[in-house]
Amino acid sequence: MADNGSDFGAFLSGFLIGGLVGAAVSLMMAPQSGEETRTQIRTKGIELRDRADSELSDLRGKTEQQLAEFRTRSEKVLDEARTKLNDAVEQGKEAAKNIRKDVKSELPGGSENAAG
Repeated sequence: MADNGSDFGAFLSGFLIGGLVGAAVSLMMAPQSGEETRTQIRTKGIELRDRADSELSDLRGKTEQQLAEFRTRSEKVLDEARTKLNDAVEQGKEAAKNIRKDVKSELPGGSENAAG
């Protein structure tokens, strides 16, 4: 799960840096006025922000889904462990009861004590 977040972080960083470098190079190479350049920078900045917001929203949705799945699996494992523990406790009680019976029956006058 941590690898997915790390991979996305690397992707987002590369995406933003690549976008900015590409925009800067294209603006430097294009013959246009300062006003046109500022307009183009503003437009590209808005596009990059929107794309970053979209990617962040997708990541947030995927993270929430993974957390819900993790919680469901964790609850299932916990319930299974609780059931196994309860079964083991019951088996231990039953074994202790049987040992007490055996010990009482081996004591002198054990048949009388076993009944009472």
